Amino acid sequence: MMNADARPPRPIVTPCVKVCAVDGATGYCLGCRRTLPEIAGWARLSDQKRADIMAALPDRPDPMASLMAGRS
Repeated sequence: MMNADARPPRPIVTPCVKVCAVDGATGYCLGCRRTLPEIAGWARLSDQKRADIMAALPDRPDPMASLMAGRS
């Protein structure tokens, strides 16, 4: 029996774009630029830690550039 005051869990903000492949050279996901430990622990991180990581993502190297450089 559910408690009448029970609420569904609130959604967790995520940079995931459903392109899940990690570049071996950089260690960053091609879709969201997070590392595997960040991705694996995302649901357990505090809101502040997730916000800190998301704020740092635009400054991380583009893993696609690393892949494309290897093709030339």
